[in-house]
Amino acid sequence: MKFLLINVIGGTRIALSGITSRGLISTPPLGLLYIGRALEDEGHEIELLDIFFEINFEEKIKKSLTSADAIGISLTSYAYEEGAEVAKTIKAIDASIPVIIGGSHCIFHPKKSLIDIPDAEISVAGEGEQSIKDIVKALNGEKKLSEVPGIFYRKIDKIESGKPLRIIKDLDSIPFPARHLVEKYDYGKYNNSYFFKPKLTSIVTSRGCPFQCRFCTRNVSTFNTFRQRSAENVVKEIQEIDDKYKSLFIVDENFLTDKKRIHKILSSLIEIGIDLDLLIMGARADTADQELYKKMKKAGVKFIQFGLESGNQDVLDFYNKNITLNQIRKAVNLSSEMNFLTLAYFILGAPIETERHIEKTIKFACSLPLDVAIFSPLSYMYGSDLWNEAVQNGIINENDGYSIIADSRRGIGNFTEKQLTNFCQKAFKRFYLRPSYISHQIIKAVMKNDYSLLKTGLNILKLRII
Repeated sequence: MKFLLINVIGGTRIALSGITSRGLISTPPLGLLYIGRALEDEGHEIELLDIFFEINFEEKIKKSLTSADAIGISLTSYAYEEGAEVAKTIKAIDASIPVIIGGSHCIFHPKKSLIDIPDAEISVAGEGEQSIKDIVKALNGEKKLSEVPGIFYRKIDKIESGKPLRIIKDLDSIPFPARHLVEKYDYGKYNNSYFFKPKLTSIVTSRGCPFQCRFCTRNVSTFNTFRQRSAENVVKEIQEIDDKYKSLFIVDENFLTDKKRIHKILSSLIEIGIDLDLLIMGARADTADQELYKKMKKAGVKFIQFGLESGNQDVLDFYNKNITLNQIRKAVNLSSEMNFLTLAYFILGAPIETERHIEKTIKFACSLPLDVAIFSPLSYMYGSDLWNEAVQNGIINENDGYSIIADSRRGIGNFTEKQLTNFCQKAFKRFYLRPSYISHQIIKAVMKNDYSLLKTGLNILKLRII
């Protein structure tokens, strides 16, 4: 069979904002690349389209559909409307072609996703590497959809479920993703500037998160399980990547959680002598120590990203972050000493926050040697502890949407959405327009002969303030 896989996780609307589903830059859709590898290993032909990069998307769809036998669409709740538009476009061209949807939206809403995307026939509510093989058998008449674990499907005018989903416990058993499917795309850019050394790809070495931050949905989207690949398996994949790419984005939720495993990975990479810039998307402040960070630098780490959230200990405790302000200072200072490019996210608008809290967070961010800081209003996201508590208390309705700003008019915050937006704009101005910050970044740019970070700062200001 010929499969056309379509990534709408980033989404054109999100892409226009300059912030992708993975943060400031675009990264390959690993979920679809794993699916593509599973299908290729079964002898099927695969084409992948990433909507983030496609300008004349409908024309590309029409051309690709002439040879496709089935469609797979990956989407989040943020982009499900675009997923519905894509599926509708496909059916307008060929009403008989089966459309399979997956991604976090289908995990959160396995049955409802087929209502949200009415032109799809099958929703994959679990990890797709095995499910897709069973779905192919069902499409070929070799198996019943009712026998496929972890899916929902249409049967005449009803939505039925398959067998209970199965979690892949041994991540080492999953073949490496088919990165060649997206060789045509140039990942790693932010607003037409390279944030890191091209050519960039990504890797995930674990699934899930062992922590329980109240605003986060990661545990729900990964079935409340935390699983890790072995150090040997991770190093083997990195060796395969080494001669083809220059930057490797490690997109784990918390890559540094298991220090014994991380030390083993880093020691192996140092011994092998890889020629890759390593970029860490997820790191907790409480994992920082000098020995580890020195080894990270030696192994080629150039970038580290933290979710710091607040400059107030009571707010961190409210979020159940289980970190302290001193741990944050230590982690960011160590990152600066190692000359890592350091990015941090801050959240404004917890329901216990006052203007004094927000002012303290802004001052705290400005006191840290960060290269990039992102300030966002708190959102109650579907499936998070905050969301569930608000639903249980009758403050919000389960059908109110998939992400709700902590607006005082809804009873889930102390400020209106407009006030929170203004606070974030103020924070961006205060952080990026400091003379000390600007002079420091100019000196770094001149020393490295790399002005991409200065361009990035200007672009953030344009997108967030103007």
